[in-house]
Amino acid sequence: MDPTTVVLIELGAVFLGLGLLGRLAARVGMSPVPLYLLGGLIFGHGGLVPLSGIESFGDVASEIGVVLLLLMLGLEYTAKELVTGLRRSWLAGLVDLVLNFVPGAALALILGWGLIGGLVLGGVTYISSSGIVAKVLTDLGRLGNRETPVVLSILVLEDLVMAVYLPILTAALAGVSFWGGFRAVGIALLAVTLVLLLALRYGPQISRLIHSPDQENFLLKLIGAALLVAGLAAALQVSAAVGAFLLGIAISGSTAHSAAKVLAPLRDLFAAMFFVLFGINTDPATIPPVLLLALALALVTSVTKVLTGVWAARRAGIGIPGRIRAGTALIARGEFSIVIAGLAVAGGGASPELAALATAYVMLLAVLGPIATKLAEPVARALTGRPKRSPQPAGQD
Repeated sequence: MDPTTVVLIELGAVFLGLGLLGRLAARVGMSPVPLYLLGGLIFGHGGLVPLSGIESFGDVASEIGVVLLLLMLGLEYTAKELVTGLRRSWLAGLVDLVLNFVPGAALALILGWGLIGGLVLGGVTYISSSGIVAKVLTDLGRLGNRETPVVLSILVLEDLVMAVYLPILTAALAGVSFWGGFRAVGIALLAVTLVLLLALRYGPQISRLIHSPDQENFLLKLIGAALLVAGLAAALQVSAAVGAFLLGIAISGSTAHSAAKVLAPLRDLFAAMFFVLFGINTDPATIPPVLLLALALALVTSVTKVLTGVWAARRAGIGIPGRIRAGTALIARGEFSIVIAGLAVAGGGASPELAALATAYVMLLAVLGPIATKLAEPVARALTGRPKRSPQPAGQD
């Protein structure tokens, strides 16, 4: 059969399967990320129905998926919000980093995966899934709660840490020298600072340059700018994902709102392809041996995330129910943990066991995180002896 025909058939099957999995996830009220990973395991090497014709397309599509994920994340924040969040919550961010990076890094070192393995797994366990957290808080009607700004501030700080972490990881995977890594970090910090200053000073002008009343023209300029900035950032060894994130920050106002609406379907499509490709590149036979490790790591880092949220909410003067809700909201891991593991796999710096552990870990917490967040309310009521909260006014605890 003609190779192009094979690719079309396989892509059609994959996209149709992703649509069905997404519908199933929506019906049961969970994130589709674990099901996308599971689909990749089924269609990957060692899976039930191995696919081989879509890998070349999948590589490019998954890179675009990462760029769009980070671009959309950047669109959620303005430079002023980032600076304000950094000033108010830097200590909570530091506690979050220490409590949640250390377990993953320590496990990797214990298992003999080396410093790079520790750097990768520490990042996987550190960052919460902004997408899952935001969706769960919206679905549960908690956006107006007093603890929600605390949760969002921690997520913003995690995203800022990623702007420095990803260049360090990229440099480490490339095997550059200490001074080369130091230079990469310096360039990353300079880029973040410069973009924040430009966004604060020239945000409206940048937004006007990108914006267009014609949706086709708007989409072309937006995607073109994102890929161009991502490529230039990668050329400077800053990380394409960070470049896209910084561009998103620079776009503000109504342009950012319009960009988020027009990009959402494309982000979902290419991001789904990224998760599937990660699953395809992971041999299912490597997961059972690390499943108990993944479960133990998931339990430990769930506790550390809850402690992070409880401590930050307590420091903000929020009551016990709000502290519990804040802590459980941070448990879910998802897209960015897989991005980190995917970078390591692509760069040859991760063993198959590490990739398998990251896959199992994310699948567990992408499911358990939203469940724990939902159960936080009855648990808080039981601990405090309070009656069920009425939906209005929201979040007075």
